[in-house]
Amino acid sequence: MIGAGIETSLSPALHEAEGRAHGLDLTYILFDAESGLGPLLDRAEAAGFAGVNITHPFKQQVVGLLDDLSPQARDIGAVNTVVFAGGRRVGHNTDAFGFAEAFRRGLPGAAVDRVVQLGAGGAGAACAFAQLGAGVRHLTVVDPDADRRGLLAEALSTRFELERIAVAPPAELPAALAAADGLVNASPVGMRANPGPPLPAGLLHPRMWVVDIVYMPVETRLLRSARAHGLRALGGTAMCVFQAAAAFQLFTGRTPDTARMLTHLTLLLQGVPDEPSPIANERR
Repeated sequence: MIGAGIETSLSPALHEAEGRAHGLDLTYILFDAESGLGPLLDRAEAAGFAGVNITHPFKQQVVGLLDDLSPQARDIGAVNTVVFAGGRRVGHNTDAFGFAEAFRRGLPGAAVDRVVQLGAGGAGAACAFAQLGAGVRHLTVVDPDADRRGLLAEALSTRFELERIAVAPPAELPAALAAADGLVNASPVGMRANPGPPLPAGLLHPRMWVVDIVYMPVETRLLRSARAHGLRALGGTAMCVFQAAAAFQLFTGRTPDTARMLTHLTLLLQGVPDEPSPIANERR
C-alpha cells in the first residue's frame, strides 16, 4: 500500500491472513509516501509486486501515472488498486464496490431520496459514484475545495443525470442536511491522524441515517453523536473489508471469503493479536 500516515493500517494483516487461508505465501508491505508517489510506484513495479493499493491522499493523483484504467475507475476518476501485468500498470477502483456492498448489507431499507456527502476527494468520488449507481435520487457533495467539488460534479455528470447531482461549500451544509435522508462522511476528518467531528452534532436530525467510512477508530465522534441521537449509523469496517476483498481478487486471481475477512478485521480492531508478517513493513 502507498499512502501517507499509514503506519497503523491493518491492510497487511488482512491480506496476508486471507492469503494464508488460500495457501499463498503473500506479503503485503506499507510504503509511506514521504519520498513521493511516483518513485514508490516505480519501486514496487521493479521489485515484482503483483500490484499496490493506493490510499489517501493519492487516489486521484495516481491516475496520471498509469497505462490504463478499468471502465469504473475511468468513470470515477480515482484509483485505489493498481495491478502490474505484462509491463503495464492498470488502475482499478474497488472503493465503490466496497461502499455499495457495505451500505446494502448494513442499512437495508434506508431512504435514499436525498443524501448529503462530505468529501469530494478520491474516496468521496467512489462513494458518490456508488450511491448514484445504487439509486440515490439526489446527492449533494460538500467540500471546501471549489475545484475538487467542481471536478467531481463534472465527472459524475458524464455518467448520471445532472439533476441528481449538486455540489456545495461547507456554508451550505445546514440547508442541505435539513432536507436529507442520510449523511455520508467520505472525508478524512475523524481518522486517527485527523481527529474530530466533520460537522457540528446539532446539524443531525432524527429523520436521517449516518455512514462514516472511517474504520480506525471503529467508533468515530460522528458515529457516537449519531447513535446518541438515536439514528441508524454505519461505520467503515465493512467497506474496508469489501474493497480489500475485491483488491485481493485482482492481485491473486483467488475469490476471497469476505465473511472470514470481516471476522478477522473485527478481531484486529478489538486488539486481538495477529500472526506476524514474515517481512517487516517498510516506511520510505
